[in-house]
Amino acid sequence: MKVHNILGSGFQEVIYQRALSIELEEAGLRHQREMEMKIYYKDQEIGTRRVDFLVEELIMVEIKALSDLNDLHLAQAINYLEAYNLEIGLLINFGEKSLKFKRVTNERKVKKKKSK
Repeated sequence: MKVHNILGSGFQEVIYQRALSIELEEAGLRHQREMEMKIYYKDQEIGTRRVDFLVEELIMVEIKALSDLNDLHLAQAINYLEAYNLEIGLLINFGEKSLKFKRVTNERKVKKKKSK
């Protein structure tokens, strides 16, 4: 919220990434920005993808700077969670007049956790 309150909307995604990184550091949260992670298919590496932030090695944060989020952006965030084997993520859009965010969950990981 702080980043959006100070910068407002209209900047490129990278500007919000840099500002959010400062806020995470000031909050004492360990994070990696634009962390490249390998994508696997049937135990074979098929490529890489960069997640905007990995916070405390647990939470994926994907940033957008768009006039509106749609289902494609939500699907992308969920795919990242599944590919990185993470349970929780945030999809944050700084591009709208008011800050918009969605909490995303890797349902496959949640089901595995519950069945243990």
